Amino acid sequence: MIRFERHINVTADNLNILELLAQSCCEFSLSNAKLKDAINKGALWLSRGKYTQRIRKVKKSLQQHDVIHFYYDEKVLSQQPPQAQLIADLQQYSVWYKPYGLLSQGSKWSDHCTIARWAETQLLPQRPAFIVHRLDRAASGLIIIAHSKKMAQAFSQIFENHQLAKIYQIIVHGVFPDNLDKQTGLVVTTNIDDKRAKSTFFPQEVDQQAQLSLVKVNIETGRKHQIRKHAASINLPVVGDRLHGDQTKKIPETVNLQLCAVELQFTCPVSQTEKHFELPSQLTLSLTNLVKTLS
Repeated sequence: MIRFERHINVTADNLNILELLAQSCCEFSLSNAKLKDAINKGALWLSRGKYTQRIRKVKKSLQQHDVIHFYYDEKVLSQQPPQAQLIADLQQYSVWYKPYGLLSQGSKWSDHCTIARWAETQLLPQRPAFIVHRLDRAASGLIIIAHSKKMAQAFSQIFENHQLAKIYQIIVHGVFPDNLDKQTGLVVTTNIDDKRAKSTFFPQEVDQQAQLSLVKVNIETGRKHQIRKHAASINLPVVGDRLHGDQTKKIPETVNLQLCAVELQFTCPVSQTEKHFELPSQLTLSLTNLVKTLS
Protein backbone atom coordinates (compact mmCIF):
# COMPACT_ATOMS: atom_id res chain seq x y z
CA MET A 1 0.00 0.00 0.00
CA ILE A 2 1.31 3.44 -0.96
CA ARG A 3 1.69 5.92 1.89
CA PHE A 4 3.57 9.22 1.74
CA GLU A 5 3.28 12.94 2.37
CA ARG A 6 4.49 15.93 0.42
CA HIS A 7 4.93 19.58 1.44
CA ILE A 8 5.29 21.81 -1.59
CA ASN A 9 6.33 25.46 -1.56
CA VAL A 10 4.43 27.50 -4.15
CA THR A 11 6.95 29.69 -5.99
CA ALA A 12 4.58 31.75 -8.14
CA ASP A 13 0.95 32.83 -8.39
CA ASN A 14 -1.65 30.74 -10.22
CA LEU A 15 0.28 27.49 -10.41
CA ASN A 16 -1.82 24.39 -11.09
CA ILE A 17 -2.39 22.14 -8.08
CA LEU A 18 -2.60 18.89 -10.03
CA GLU A 19 0.58 19.66 -11.95
CA LEU A 20 2.46 20.45 -8.74
CA LEU A 21 1.28 17.22 -7.14
CA ALA A 22 2.01 15.11 -10.21
CA GLN A 23 5.57 16.46 -10.34
CA SER A 24 6.14 15.97 -6.63
CA CYS A 25 4.70 12.44 -6.58
CA CYS A 26 6.00 11.29 -9.97
CA GLU A 27 7.66 8.14 -8.57
CA PHE A 28 4.22 6.75 -7.66
CA SER A 29 2.66 7.37 -11.13
CA LEU A 30 -0.65 8.50 -9.66
CA SER A 31 -3.21 9.43 -12.29
CA ASN A 32 -5.08 12.72 -12.14
CA ALA A 33 -8.20 10.72 -11.26
CA LYS A 34 -6.48 9.23 -8.20
CA LEU A 35 -5.13 12.61 -7.16
CA LYS A 36 -8.58 14.19 -7.47
CA ASP A 37 -10.16 11.34 -5.53
CA ALA A 38 -7.66 11.80 -2.69
CA ILE A 39 -8.25 15.55 -2.66
CA ASN A 40 -12.01 15.07 -2.57
CA LYS A 41 -11.58 12.71 0.38
CA GLY A 42 -9.64 15.32 2.33
CA ALA A 43 -5.95 14.57 1.71
CA LEU A 44 -4.93 18.09 0.61
CA TRP A 45 -4.23 21.09 2.86
CA LEU A 46 -3.22 24.68 2.09
CA SER A 47 -1.10 26.91 4.33
CA ARG A 48 -1.39 30.62 3.65
CA GLY A 49 0.12 33.01 6.15
CA LYS A 50 -0.81 31.85 9.66
CA TYR A 51 -3.69 29.64 8.54
CA THR A 52 -3.84 26.06 7.31
CA GLN A 53 -7.05 24.53 6.00
CA ARG A 54 -8.24 21.48 4.10
CA ILE A 55 -9.11 22.18 0.46
CA ARG A 56 -10.96 20.08 -2.12
CA LYS A 57 -10.97 22.28 -5.22
CA VAL A 58 -8.18 21.49 -7.66
CA LYS A 59 -8.82 24.86 -9.32
CA LYS A 60 -8.12 26.72 -6.08
CA SER A 61 -6.12 29.85 -6.91
CA LEU A 62 -2.62 29.53 -5.46
CA GLN A 63 -0.41 32.41 -4.39
CA GLN A 64 3.34 32.71 -4.14
CA HIS A 65 4.58 31.63 -0.68
CA ASP A 66 1.63 29.28 -0.16
CA VAL A 67 2.49 25.77 0.97
CA ILE A 68 0.37 22.79 -0.04
CA HIS A 69 0.43 19.61 2.03
CA PHE A 70 -0.60 16.31 0.50
CA TYR A 71 -1.14 13.22 2.65
CA TYR A 72 -1.67 10.07 0.61
CA ASP A 73 -2.51 6.78 2.31
CA GLU A 74 -3.92 4.20 -0.07
CA LYS A 75 -5.28 2.07 2.78
CA VAL A 76 -7.14 5.00 4.37
CA LEU A 77 -8.47 6.32 1.08
CA SER A 78 -9.82 2.90 0.08
CA GLN A 79 -12.05 2.71 3.16
CA GLN A 80 -15.80 3.03 2.61
CA PRO A 81 -17.80 5.01 5.20
CA PRO A 82 -20.69 3.21 6.93
CA GLN A 83 -24.01 4.86 6.07
CA ALA A 84 -25.39 7.35 8.58
CA GLN A 85 -29.13 8.06 8.75
CA LEU A 86 -30.73 11.49 8.96
CA ILE A 87 -33.05 11.77 11.96
CA ALA A 88 -34.03 15.44 11.64
CA ASP A 89 -32.99 18.38 9.45
CA LEU A 90 -33.49 21.69 11.27
CA GLN A 91 -31.72 23.60 8.47
CA GLN A 92 -29.21 25.35 10.77
CA TYR A 93 -28.37 22.04 12.41
CA SER A 94 -29.26 18.40 11.89
CA VAL A 95 -29.48 15.25 13.99
CA TRP A 96 -28.07 11.97 12.70
CA TYR A 97 -27.70 8.33 13.61
CA LYS A 98 -23.98 7.56 13.56
CA PRO A 99 -23.37 3.83 13.02
CA TYR A 100 -20.48 1.79 14.37
CA GLY A 101 -17.27 2.50 12.46
CA LEU A 102 -18.10 6.01 11.30
CA LEU A 103 -15.70 8.59 12.74
CA SER A 104 -16.62 11.82 14.47
CA GLN A 105 -13.37 13.48 13.44
CA GLY A 106 -11.01 13.02 10.51
CA SER A 107 -7.22 13.19 10.32
CA LYS A 108 -4.72 14.92 8.06
CA TRP A 109 -4.95 11.87 5.77
CA SER A 110 -8.70 12.11 5.07
CA ASP A 111 -12.13 12.97 6.44
CA HIS A 112 -14.34 10.99 4.06
CA CYS A 113 -15.27 8.44 6.74
CA THR A 114 -16.58 11.05 9.20
CA ILE A 115 -20.15 11.94 10.11
CA ALA A 116 -19.47 15.60 9.27
CA ARG A 117 -18.37 14.81 5.72
CA TRP A 118 -21.27 12.41 5.32
CA ALA A 119 -23.67 15.21 6.30
CA GLU A 120 -21.99 17.67 3.92
CA THR A 121 -22.34 15.34 0.95
CA GLN A 122 -25.82 13.95 1.71
CA LEU A 123 -27.87 16.95 2.82
CA LEU A 124 -29.84 19.00 0.31
CA PRO A 125 -29.24 21.84 -0.03
CA GLN A 126 -25.58 21.23 0.68
CA ARG A 127 -24.22 22.99 3.76
CA PRO A 128 -20.95 23.06 5.69
CA ALA A 129 -20.86 20.71 8.68
CA PHE A 130 -19.31 21.30 12.09
CA ILE A 131 -18.91 18.73 14.87
CA VAL A 132 -20.20 19.99 18.24
CA HIS A 133 -19.80 16.75 20.22
CA ARG A 134 -18.35 13.31 19.60
CA LEU A 135 -19.13 9.64 19.70
CA ASP A 136 -16.32 7.11 19.68
CA ARG A 137 -15.75 5.26 16.42
CA ALA A 138 -16.93 2.07 18.12
CA ALA A 139 -20.08 3.67 19.55
CA SER A 140 -23.32 4.36 17.71
CA GLY A 141 -26.28 6.67 18.16
CA LEU A 142 -27.54 10.23 17.95
CA ILE A 143 -25.17 13.06 17.09
CA ILE A 144 -25.76 16.75 16.31
CA ILE A 145 -24.14 18.50 13.34
CA ALA A 146 -24.12 22.31 13.12
CA HIS A 147 -24.20 23.99 9.71
CA SER A 148 -22.53 27.31 10.52
CA LYS A 149 -19.76 28.47 12.83
CA LYS A 150 -22.32 30.55 14.73
CA MET A 151 -24.52 27.50 15.34
CA ALA A 152 -21.48 25.41 16.33
CA GLN A 153 -20.60 28.05 18.93
CA ALA A 154 -24.18 28.04 20.23
CA PHE A 155 -24.11 24.27 20.75
CA SER A 156 -20.65 24.46 22.29
CA GLN A 157 -22.14 26.75 24.92
CA ILE A 158 -25.01 24.33 25.49
CA PHE A 159 -22.58 21.47 26.09
CA GLU A 160 -20.23 23.53 28.24
CA ASN A 161 -23.13 24.62 30.44
CA HIS A 162 -24.45 21.03 30.71
CA GLN A 163 -27.78 22.10 29.20
CA LEU A 164 -28.19 19.01 27.05
CA ALA A 165 -29.43 15.70 28.42
CA LYS A 166 -27.89 12.56 26.88
CA ILE A 167 -29.28 9.09 27.42
CA TYR A 168 -27.41 5.98 26.37
CA GLN A 169 -28.10 2.26 26.17
CA ILE A 170 -25.48 -0.37 26.85
CA ILE A 171 -25.45 -4.14 27.10
CA VAL A 172 -23.15 -5.41 29.82
CA HIS A 173 -21.74 -8.69 31.04
CA GLY A 174 -23.41 -9.46 34.36
CA VAL A 175 -26.71 -8.96 36.15
CA PHE A 176 -27.65 -6.03 38.37
CA PRO A 177 -28.52 -6.70 42.03
CA ASP A 178 -32.18 -7.67 42.59
CA ASN A 179 -32.57 -5.09 45.34
CA LEU A 180 -31.52 -2.16 43.17
CA ASP A 181 -34.08 0.68 43.15
CA LYS A 182 -34.99 0.99 39.49
CA GLN A 183 -36.14 4.59 39.98
CA THR A 184 -32.89 5.93 41.43
CA GLY A 185 -30.62 3.49 39.62
CA LEU A 186 -26.98 2.83 40.44
CA VAL A 187 -24.90 6.00 40.67
CA VAL A 188 -21.17 5.89 39.92
CA THR A 189 -19.05 8.96 40.70
CA THR A 190 -15.51 7.62 40.24
CA ASN A 191 -13.25 10.36 38.90
CA ILE A 192 -11.92 9.93 35.37
CA ASP A 193 -8.48 11.35 34.57
CA ASP A 194 -8.69 13.21 37.90
CA LYS A 195 -11.87 14.97 36.83
CA ARG A 196 -15.35 14.70 38.33
CA ALA A 197 -17.59 12.22 36.52
CA LYS A 198 -21.09 10.96 37.24
CA SER A 199 -23.06 8.18 35.53
CA THR A 200 -26.36 6.65 36.59
CA PHE A 201 -27.22 3.11 35.45
CA PHE A 202 -30.83 1.90 35.13
CA PRO A 203 -31.30 -1.82 34.32
CA GLN A 204 -34.01 -2.35 31.69
CA GLU A 205 -33.82 -5.99 30.70
CA VAL A 206 -31.92 -9.02 32.02
CA ASP A 207 -31.09 -12.43 30.59
CA GLN A 208 -30.13 -14.59 33.58
CA GLN A 209 -28.98 -17.53 31.50
CA ALA A 210 -26.71 -15.47 29.29
CA GLN A 211 -25.69 -13.26 32.23
CA LEU A 212 -26.28 -10.13 30.20
CA SER A 213 -28.17 -6.92 30.99
CA LEU A 214 -29.59 -4.13 28.86
CA VAL A 215 -29.02 -0.87 30.73
CA LYS A 216 -30.01 2.76 30.28
CA VAL A 217 -27.32 5.26 31.29
CA ASN A 218 -27.67 8.94 32.13
CA ILE A 219 -24.43 10.91 32.27
CA GLU A 220 -23.99 14.34 33.83
CA THR A 221 -20.43 14.74 32.59
CA GLY A 222 -18.80 13.76 29.34
CA ARG A 223 -15.36 12.40 30.10
CA LYS A 224 -13.54 10.26 27.55
CA HIS A 225 -14.86 6.68 27.63
CA GLN A 226 -16.82 7.59 30.77
CA ILE A 227 -19.59 5.02 30.43
CA ARG A 228 -17.19 2.23 29.51
CA LYS A 229 -14.84 3.02 32.40
CA HIS A 230 -17.64 3.40 34.95
CA ALA A 231 -19.33 0.18 33.82
CA ALA A 232 -16.05 -1.71 34.11
CA SER A 233 -15.43 -0.21 37.57
CA ILE A 234 -18.60 -1.89 38.92
CA ASN A 235 -17.75 -5.23 37.28
CA LEU A 236 -20.39 -4.83 34.58
CA PRO A 237 -18.19 -4.28 31.52
CA VAL A 238 -19.80 -3.29 28.24
CA VAL A 239 -20.04 -6.13 25.73
CA GLY A 240 -17.60 -5.62 22.89
CA ASP A 241 -15.43 -3.19 24.84
CA ARG A 242 -12.00 -4.39 23.83
CA LEU A 243 -10.25 -1.52 25.59
CA HIS A 244 -11.79 -1.33 29.07
CA GLY A 245 -13.87 -4.51 29.14
CA ASP A 246 -13.27 -8.01 30.44
CA GLN A 247 -10.66 -9.55 28.13
CA THR A 248 -11.53 -13.05 29.36
CA LYS A 249 -14.92 -12.86 27.67
CA LYS A 250 -14.78 -14.54 24.27
CA ILE A 251 -16.77 -12.23 22.05
CA PRO A 252 -16.78 -12.71 18.26
CA GLU A 253 -15.06 -9.99 16.28
CA THR A 254 -18.36 -9.42 14.48
CA VAL A 255 -19.97 -8.13 17.70
CA ASN A 256 -19.60 -4.36 17.89
CA LEU A 257 -19.32 -2.30 21.04
CA GLN A 258 -22.76 -2.42 22.66
CA LEU A 259 -23.05 1.28 23.45
CA CYS A 260 -25.56 3.58 21.77
CA ALA A 261 -26.70 7.19 22.33
CA VAL A 262 -30.49 6.87 22.17
CA GLU A 263 -31.90 10.22 23.39
CA LEU A 264 -30.97 13.91 23.23
CA GLN A 265 -32.92 16.70 24.91
CA PHE A 266 -32.08 20.41 24.84
CA THR A 267 -33.45 23.89 24.21
CA CYS A 268 -33.15 24.72 20.51
CA PRO A 269 -30.74 27.66 20.08
CA VAL A 270 -32.78 28.87 17.10
CA SER A 271 -36.42 28.65 18.25
CA GLN A 272 -35.80 28.46 22.04
CA THR A 273 -38.24 25.53 22.17
CA GLU A 274 -37.59 22.21 23.86
CA LYS A 275 -36.32 19.51 21.53
CA HIS A 276 -36.36 15.81 22.31
CA PHE A 277 -34.89 13.34 19.84
CA GLU A 278 -35.19 9.61 20.36
CA LEU A 279 -33.59 6.93 18.25
CA PRO A 280 -36.07 4.70 16.38
CA SER A 281 -36.41 1.31 18.06
CA GLN A 282 -34.95 -0.58 15.08
CA LEU A 283 -31.66 1.30 15.59
CA THR A 284 -31.37 0.77 19.34
CA LEU A 285 -29.59 -2.13 21.02
CA SER A 286 -31.38 -5.48 21.29
CA LEU A 287 -30.56 -7.89 24.09
CA THR A 288 -32.57 -10.63 22.38
CA ASN A 289 -30.66 -10.30 19.13
CA LEU A 290 -27.30 -10.21 20.89
CA VAL A 291 -28.08 -13.38 22.88
CA LYS A 292 -28.98 -15.14 19.63
CA THR A 293 -25.70 -13.98 18.09
CA LEU A 294 -23.65 -15.23 21.03
CA SER A 295 -25.47 -18.55 21.45
